[in-house]
Amino acid sequence: MEEIYDLIVIGAGMAGVAAANKCGAAGWRVAIVDALPYGGTCALRGCDPKKILRRGAEIVDAARLMQGKGIDPHGLTINWSDLMAHKRGFTDPVPDKMEKGLTGNGVETLHGAARFTGTNTLEVDGKPYEARRFLVAAGAMPRPVRFDGADLMIDSTEFLNLKALPKRILFVGGGFVSFEFAHIAARAGAAPVIVDRGPRPLRAFDPDLVEMMIERSARIGVELQRETEIVSVAENGGVFTVEVTSGGQARTIETDLVVHGAGRIAALADLNLEAAGVTYGDKGIAVAPHLQSTANSAIFAAGDSADTGGMPLTPVAVIEGKVAASNMLKDAQVAPDYAGIPTAVFTVPELARVGLLEAEAKEAGHDVDVRFTDTGGWYSNYRIGETSAAAKILVDKSDGKILGAHMFGPEYGELINFFGLAIKLGLTAKQLRSMTAVYPSVGSDLGSLL
Repeated sequence: MEEIYDLIVIGAGMAGVAAANKCGAAGWRVAIVDALPYGGTCALRGCDPKKILRRGAEIVDAARLMQGKGIDPHGLTINWSDLMAHKRGFTDPVPDKMEKGLTGNGVETLHGAARFTGTNTLEVDGKPYEARRFLVAAGAMPRPVRFDGADLMIDSTEFLNLKALPKRILFVGGGFVSFEFAHIAARAGAAPVIVDRGPRPLRAFDPDLVEMMIERSARIGVELQRETEIVSVAENGGVFTVEVTSGGQARTIETDLVVHGAGRIAALADLNLEAAGVTYGDKGIAVAPHLQSTANSAIFAAGDSADTGGMPLTPVAVIEGKVAASNMLKDAQVAPDYAGIPTAVFTVPELARVGLLEAEAKEAGHDVDVRFTDTGGWYSNYRIGETSAAAKILVDKSDGKILGAHMFGPEYGELINFFGLAIKLGLTAKQLRSMTAVYPSVGSDLGSLL
């Protein structure tokens, strides 16, 4: 066994890379290992490539909204292979850039499958390593589903690498992946169907705005089937037959592709954490607030690998990676600050939230002033031809502070950031309203929403 490392990081995504660079730059002997290309889900198989594909959908949608208003959208189509090539222009250089950045900070880059062999030891493809500290930042994987033919589904990674887009696509589950990909596919000429087992998809978002988004989705050809359970999937000659039940009735749906959109769990099963005495579950490793394992003090976790109060978002993973690194370097116990972190479903237009839901705020005992505004007729949306948009801002009547903001509409994924900052800094609605924005811009709508 070689010299003992100060830190070995498992997972070369955003959380792992942030921590490795921080500790390497501080002079620690650090190694990072991943069996996949460096960059992680967000840069290679998730957020970033998804939003590049979304750009095609945005352009098609924008042109269609302006039909009869000076733009003729007829003949405008997405060339899927060209769009995919554009995506690869971003993703292909990422692993090499990531690795060069790490080595520049003195981090040793390893490639292979890591597996713990003891409380302070692991092996990478059979080669042993020892470290004083470990950071597990191995990301997430599609949640296992149990029905016949589940192995015939593709996951989000495979969808983002499709060489051609089939005409009919069925998405299993009513979460981020299904709605975002369905909006892209519909604008590219496909007929998407989302099958969700519950009555209400996207439960982490405001229910009123979710319904508005579902209605907008239907207008572009995205069909949602609620309270529908997948029984089996079978394939014959490239056509998939999906057996479902809803309302006690069995029926079948024929489609050309079935995509897993039924959520994700921490990708920890192959790490042999039992050998390290680590407690974990589907939500990640059991950690103290400062991200140290509750069972093995040598191990920290961040991102999707850590069972914390943070949302499963890339910015949260980066925050946790940096906080974990700082705590290890300083032997400190600082907990990450999750206040005011927004999230969005990048449909077209997007659905965004930050802070508490209306029901959560009331359950917490707040006297809530609910400021709901339909903005479909406002200038910023009239200008681009959009009629479906709204915002719900929650203000505490006792002190005027913003408790939550929920928005559905064009560019609201940007506007939500102002509300996130207000929540983080404890600003009141009056203070936020005092901002003077560039006019005319979507940002200039902020004051009127309050």
